[in-house]
Amino acid sequence: MVAIHNSAEFVTFAVKVHPRARKNALTGEVGDALKLSLTAPPVDGKANEACIDFFAKLLEVPRSSVTIAAGLSGRNKVIRVVGLSAEQVRGRLGI
Repeated sequence: MVAIHNSAEFVTFAVKVHPRARKNALTGEVGDALKLSLTAPPVDGKANEACIDFFAKLLEVPRSSVTIAAGLSGRNKVIRVVGLSAEQVRGRLGI
């Protein structure tokens, strides 16, 4: 089960990114992290930007509300979302 950590101002959760995939999609869970496939390559921050765009659209929040809190240069990332509760994130992610 994916661990979603709730604080007073934001929610965080772990993601394992698979760049250069066929399509942008959540493809399951790996341990306590979501598995995310992205079409973007992992160069010049393109995969990071695609990751932020993907979660902003999926969670229906402004792009500025989604940031990568940890893991900018690796496949394992921690996503921070401002303005939603853990329950809202679970509902919108369908987990």
